Amino acid sequence: MSKSLEEVHESVSTQNKTSIFRKILAFFGPAYLISVGYMDPGNWATDLAGGSQFGYALIWVLLMSNIMALLLQSLSARLGIVTQRDLAQASRETYSKFVNYVLYFLAEIAIAACDLAEVLGMAIGLNLLFDISLINGVFITVLDTFLLLFLINKGIRKMEAFIIALVAIIGFSFVFEMIFAQPEVSKIISGLVPSLPNDTALYIAIGIIGATVMPHNLYLHSSLVQTRKFDRSKEGVKQALKYNFIDSTIALNLAFFVNAAILILAAATFHKNGYFEVAEIQDAHQLLAPLLGTKWAPILFAVALIAAGQSSTITGTLAGQIIMEGYLNLRIQPWVRRILTRLIAIVPAVIVISIFGESVTGKLLILSQVILSLQLGFAIIPLIHFVSDKTKMKGFHISRPTQIAAWIIATTIVSLNAKLVYSEIVNLLESSENPVILWFTVVPLAISFLILLLYIVFKPFISKSKADIQNHSPHNLKLKFTTSEAHSKKDIAILVDFSNADEAAINHAFELGGTEAKYTLIHVVETVGAMIYGDDIEDCETTIDEKLLKEYEQMLNDKGFKVVSILGFGKPDKSIPKIINEGTYDILVMGTHGHTGISDLLFGTTVDKLRHQISIPLFIVKN
Repeated sequence: MSKSLEEVHESVSTQNKTSIFRKILAFFGPAYLISVGYMDPGNWATDLAGGSQFGYALIWVLLMSNIMALLLQSLSARLGIVTQRDLAQASRETYSKFVNYVLYFLAEIAIAACDLAEVLGMAIGLNLLFDISLINGVFITVLDTFLLLFLINKGIRKMEAFIIALVAIIGFSFVFEMIFAQPEVSKIISGLVPSLPNDTALYIAIGIIGATVMPHNLYLHSSLVQTRKFDRSKEGVKQALKYNFIDSTIALNLAFFVNAAILILAAATFHKNGYFEVAEIQDAHQLLAPLLGTKWAPILFAVALIAAGQSSTITGTLAGQIIMEGYLNLRIQPWVRRILTRLIAIVPAVIVISIFGESVTGKLLILSQVILSLQLGFAIIPLIHFVSDKTKMKGFHISRPTQIAAWIIATTIVSLNAKLVYSEIVNLLESSENPVILWFTVVPLAISFLILLLYIVFKPFISKSKADIQNHSPHNLKLKFTTSEAHSKKDIAILVDFSNADEAAINHAFELGGTEAKYTLIHVVETVGAMIYGDDIEDCETTIDEKLLKEYEQMLNDKGFKVVSILGFGKPDKSIPKIINEGTYDILVMGTHGHTGISDLLFGTTVDKLRHQISIPLFIVKN
């Protein structure tokens, strides 16, 4: 398994800091990259629509969304810190290939919807400030990808500093906007009381949730926290969890301030003066000057919009890289990946603007946020399962009250989405001139996604993840050994990968050698670090593999067999022949199912390389 965002993995040291303040500062940064996703242009559209139509009534939705976001982002950070896996990697280790492909497809849709909002927001900001046409503004946003490439080559700290500067610009802009707008404090407080005036308010509320709690941020946060290098002891992990929670709390509360400021600005300016249908950012910009009586209000609005679009597009593209590499284990050149991500957003934006004109951008932004919300369940539910797993989390699993709170959030989001989808399908069927087509297209698709969601919910309760099986203690494999009277081999090598295939391989080896033969258990660590540093590598997977191999060795020696173990590093087709040819073995025994590298050896062309590179027979056992 390759490292998440390998180019900046553990590139920031948090050790050897002389003071607590410097220690905290070393951890600060990842949550600010996350927070920009909570104040991107998609949020602006939903907040403006909510504030202009319903005044201060939906502030409680923002507060609820922020609380949800804080809990979910802390779970995402916990997953990355403890397991050294991002959410996409953890999913790939847990679900089947087919399910992972579907989850990857849904995650890419979420990224495309998010990027669409950011592209449109940047283009609108450029149009408002410099009078550049929307189409040209959309094309200019391609240049963002090269800015990201430049920043990440300078290091993650430089990128974080750039993003924090943009967040500061957004924050200061809205401080002045609030001064200009002079909202009514009593109505702001009353807006914290939950209420939904009508079905339109529900649609806007779901859009706000989708714009606030974003699925791609869950993937991103679980990866970004791995840019910090810290002591991997129990106390070190506890400290990292604490500092990252502080980081998340501060950053997400700043994002809440910006979102609340946009909604309050719309309520105090547009709703108050009878402008109830201001969903277009351009309309809001034009109305600010006459309603607030200052030319600075629209200028600050446009500057903040550009800063929001620029910052969120960087993090959105990073999330796209994490999702592709995590789900597909596919690494391509970073600039190619980022160009592709941007084009996926630019093409629909150009098509829609060309056909329907610039007046539909607000509706497109809100739609993008509703799409994001619909994807949330497919990211949140696996995340909750992973951080609740005692084995996967190595004792740092979440408490029962936190599990309950997380499941309440997941149930709330999924229920709201289900209501929205049901209402939209019913409306489509009632208004369609040919509903039969919808019955054979839209309805089966919705049912398919419902089945997938139920599978994701219940699967971990009825079966163990692939990762659990691969890294399971051998004491729980329930190996049953058989003996044979005809023993022709005296020095036998056995390739193990901590899967159920080991049982068949070890049994066949014992049939060949009995209790008189010598056995050598061989396991290969295949991480990128192992390939680069060899036996000098010190990472979590190497530590776990070494421990499990020793447990195998001890257990089999206790049963009366003469067993030693060897840990190899790097690519199996190179490390295995080296180990075998340096020894005095009579035969190599290996199973057919297990770790990816071994599967490659068996079912790919490298099995021929192995057969021709070793000087002893290869005995392959089908499980």
